[in-house]
Amino acid sequence: MANLKWKTPRSKTRSRRAANWKLSPVTTVECPQCRQPKLPHFVCGNCGMYDGRQVVQIKDKHAGHNHG
Repeated sequence: MANLKWKTPRSKTRSRRAANWKLSPVTTVECPQCRQPKLPHFVCGNCGMYDGRQVVQIKDKHAGHNHG
């Protein structure tokens, strides 16, 4: 087995590892009911629909606010 001539510095090892450590863009799909972007296989946060049926009751945006 061959012997190393030089020890690889930590900075070179770190930069090699970091080159493959990247984020991928978030995948979104269009909700068939309200046409808003949502995560696939998740309930729509805008209308509360999943797989063609109402799963979550969405609260009114102004419920509980007193503007008067």
